[in-house]
Amino acid sequence: MTNDVKFFRDTTPYINMHRGRTFVVVIPGEGIGHENFSHVIQDIALLNSLGVRIVLVHGARPQIEARLQQGAIASKFHAATRVTDGDTMHCVKEAAGSIRIAIESLLSMGLVNSPMHGARIRVVSGNFITAKPLGIRDGVDFHHTGEVRRVDRSGIKRQLDDGAIVLLSPIGYSPTGEAFNLSAEDVATQTAISLHAEKLIIFSAQSGIKDAAGALQKIISLHEIGNWIPLVPPALAMALQAAYDACLNGVPRSHIISFSEDGALLGELFTREGAGTLIVKDGAETIRQASIDDVGGILELIAPLEEQGVLVKRSREVLETEIARFYVLVHPEGMIVCCAALYPLPDSQSAELACVATHPDYHNQGLASRLLLHVEEQARALQLDALFVLTTQAAHWFMEKGFESVTLDTLPASKAQLYNFQRNSKIFQKNI
Repeated sequence: MTNDVKFFRDTTPYINMHRGRTFVVVIPGEGIGHENFSHVIQDIALLNSLGVRIVLVHGARPQIEARLQQGAIASKFHAATRVTDGDTMHCVKEAAGSIRIAIESLLSMGLVNSPMHGARIRVVSGNFITAKPLGIRDGVDFHHTGEVRRVDRSGIKRQLDDGAIVLLSPIGYSPTGEAFNLSAEDVATQTAISLHAEKLIIFSAQSGIKDAAGALQKIISLHEIGNWIPLVPPALAMALQAAYDACLNGVPRSHIISFSEDGALLGELFTREGAGTLIVKDGAETIRQASIDDVGGILELIAPLEEQGVLVKRSREVLETEIARFYVLVHPEGMIVCCAALYPLPDSQSAELACVATHPDYHNQGLASRLLLHVEEQARALQLDALFVLTTQAAHWFMEKGFESVTLDTLPASKAQLYNFQRNSKIFQKNI
């Protein structure tokens, strides 16, 4: 098996996970001017081809600055926000229009020797953003600088339902017919919140948030963001604030990735190690009772162990019937990385602990131990006195967790009658 085949197989769970989900992607003007921009657009087109619903928001700050300089118009800022007078607004419209056309052109590419051959992607832009003026603050009139007032959720959703990529510029319109210069981050955040998007993905010059030693922070929980904002450059601080606002208002996950790193978007979404920083409400893995939607994830987790004979084979039908017996530990990105099942035995105050499995990429991180403690708590809640486990290869691990070796006649009769002598499993018990 080649590395390409293995990679394709490894991405399958993520493809299934992301299909039909709505992602809002924002790329700043600096990213649009970068040499890697065409690859970013190709990766966005690939997501669309895989069934991901994409809203793409672009920035335009450096492009606006370039046009102001060409027209010898002075830039005006107050509190790091651009003051958009009439002349400046003209430059904003020119820059946004030029970028929009450039993006639409790239997404329309379909040459035989290009990665987007046969894609036939439709791009829809429009007056989906209603804006209001920022007004006068600290005595400064911001003129045509505005902020998002309302997002046309139903209008955007209709286009996404029809398979189109929705392209939003940092410009909004008022009911009186005025146009306003908006922050791309504000447009993206409010759109993600309004659409109940699964992800807000923010491109930046950096690959994510790094500590003082330069180590990339793979996951940052919501309550930690306040500690990071003062420590990062202004552009990253703006990205972090957008991620914070989105997650605080119902968007499950935000990502910060690099627009200069080729393939960063795909690496972040389709590999376990990721390529940037993930922001979630709770940075720790969560433990919960499994649901019918988890059957596929559990099967993928336990299938290799079944093939090795470590676990007894379970069909999808059996797993669907017994899913209420399972508990799963879920990575913040949504992947099931550990599972276990609890089967109360009818003729005793005990239960069998079964199907304990951890994804190989997450071994030696204490995840199975955490899940075991949770299952033990559930057993106590059922007023059970003991747990039994039958294992062929994990005897030492269970002994370390307080299980003791026992003989077959110690098992409750209902379980002893089903003992598979061909597997010759060791039997352990733990009083709880």
